[in-house]
This record gives sequence, C-alpha cells and structure tokens, in this order.
Amino acid sequence: MNIVVWNENRHEKTNETVASIYPDGIHGAIASFLKEAGHDVTTATLDEPEHGLTKELLEKTDVLIWWGHMAHGEVQDDIVERTRQRVLDGMGLIVLHSAHFSKIFKSLMGTGCDLKWRESNDKERVWNVDPSHPIARGIGEYFEIGKEEMYGEHFDIPAPDELIFVSWFTGGEVFRSGATFKRGRGKIFYFRPGHETYPTYHQEEVQQVIKNAAEWAQNQGTPKHTYGNFQPVEQG
Repeated sequence: MNIVVWNENRHEKTNETVASIYPDGIHGAIASFLKEAGHDVTTATLDEPEHGLTKELLEKTDVLIWWGHMAHGEVQDDIVERTRQRVLDGMGLIVLHSAHFSKIFKSLMGTGCDLKWRESNDKERVWNVDPSHPIARGIGEYFEIGKEEMYGEHFDIPAPDELIFVSWFTGGEVFRSGATFKRGRGKIFYFRPGHETYPTYHQEEVQQVIKNAAEWAQNQGTPKHTYGNFQPVEQG
C-alpha cells in the first residue's frame, strides 16, 4: 500500500539526544520498518511546501501516519481540512504519541484531547485488552517499554469504537493507549508510545503494532454513498 509518514522534524534539528536516537528523523525510522514490510512509503515534514501534503500526494495515499509535538499550531488550517476530507473519503490515519494534540486529530475527535503527562523515565506496561483484533496480531498479553513519558487518564477523547491497548505506568497511572475510531469512510488508530527522547520506535513490539495498524486502516473498498435528494429505488 501507499503510506505517508508525516513528522514535524523539529526536535531532530534542535535536540542532540533526539538526533542521536533518530539520525534520519522519527519519520525516517518509521518509514524504514514499513519499507521492510513491503510497503511504498513516502515521508513528509512540516517545513516542506504545503507541509509535504499536497493534494496529489494525499489522493494516492492509503494510510497517513502523523507525529507532532512542538509545532501543532504551525500546521496550516487548509492543509488540515484537506487531510480531514481525505480521511472522511477513506484514507486511513494513524496518530502517534503527542499528535493527540494535533489539529487533524482534534478536528476528527471534536474534543480537547487533553491528558495528564510526566516526563520522568517511567516504565510503561502496555496491556493487550483485545487480543483477537488485527492490530494486536503478534502481540502477547502485554509488552513493556523500559523508559517512556507518562500519559494518564482522563484522556479527553470520545469513547473509542474499539480499545486495543491499555497502559500502566510505574507512577500508578493508566491510559487508553491504543484506540480506534471511524469517521466517514476512514479508519483512525491512536497509539500512545513514542516520546522523542526515547528509542521507542526501534522496539519490535511497537513496530509490529504500527505495521498491523497500517494494514487495518487501509480502505478495503468501502462503498461510496450518495447524499441529498434521492430518487426512489423501487419504480411504480
């Protein structure tokens, strides 16, 4: 499938720790394991013209993966609307970590998408609460991330269509860390792990979840419905 990995690509330019962990950018690291899985992968970043998300690129994109953190407000509203419409038309969307505050996710959720957070080397235990779901394929009862930023409830999102993962942190907090939503003809998956100063996207289980999610989010020929004034199906 055609996958686009979008990333602000700002931390990598200003933070030596991030640059050492992700020398090709967070987008490069994610694109690498998706390419190894056999997908056609393109990357796009904030500072490119149209943020790299041209109408032509989005039209041929099956799944868009979005990572953002420090520059949500710099994303142009017309690009957000262009992307939102593609999701409604059937493009899959995977929203990672701090992109919970991205304009595209908030516009599709219709809520504030706020949460508790703490950057303090917490261990995260990610529990698989829907083991039969395709996104959980190859994932056991749980997996652990040795050091991560804590996200805690309440997570201000609509009730998910499906809850796949729930995280526990050493500070005692819990979080809905893997959740699906449907909007129009498109499917959306939010996945919590991935703070920029930790090598989370190099971890096998995290990569497996993202690969599974991309396959799940790809549109499988969902029919297009007509709207507005409609002539009778039955005649006479």
